[in-house]
Amino acid sequence: MPTRVLLIDDDTRMFELLAEYLGQNGITVSHAPDGGRGLAALEAHAFDAVLLDVMMPGMDGLEVCKRIRAKSRIPVLMLTAKGDETDRVVGLELGADDYLPKPFGPRELLARLRAVLRRAQPSAVADRLESSGVSIDVSGREVRVEGRAVDLTGLEFDLLLALVRRAGRVIPRDALLGEAGRSDTVVSERTVDVHISHLRQKLGDVGTRLIKTVRGVGYVFAKEGT
Repeated sequence: MPTRVLLIDDDTRMFELLAEYLGQNGITVSHAPDGGRGLAALEAHAFDAVLLDVMMPGMDGLEVCKRIRAKSRIPVLMLTAKGDETDRVVGLELGADDYLPKPFGPRELLARLRAVLRRAQPSAVADRLESSGVSIDVSGREVRVEGRAVDLTGLEFDLLLALVRRAGRVIPRDALLGEAGRSDTVVSERTVDVHISHLRQKLGDVGTRLIKTVRGVGYVFAKEGT
């Protein structure tokens, strides 16, 4: 079956261009010109991913992303103004899986779309990691801390997974996104620090105790007793 994507964007010309290009690559694109109709389309139909513009009249893309995440884990690729890192950071914090600054080429969009779809696919074999009270269901992308379910954004989940998989080893700050399979997500080192801070808060005492900052280098998920 072809991949089905919903584009929520008030730019009709962009929809026409993407529908043609992505259609040639096995991806069917549906269009909603505003946030309200986009949310209604998601309620009425099944899609594999959402392409979501930030700047729209009425309900903006950040609010739409927030409402999507309240109900669904569907991959969301946000389309942001070039150079506007604030929108990118907020979008990722609200649960967007990635972003793409405008203007962009259709080939780059296709590559990023395939990447978020690939990350959303469950692994062929169930994979569960346990470390110091943190349990990660890799295929289900779910996290529990001492039995308590923790709701993480896609980026927070990938960062935690990278740290736990290399527990006891320091991961340099500039290499952490690559270790998390997010080498195509370009944000500043300060932004990485912000997401690690949010991750610690969500994990509670365990996060504060085990996700340690190695000053001037990066981060390490400490093994108990170290």
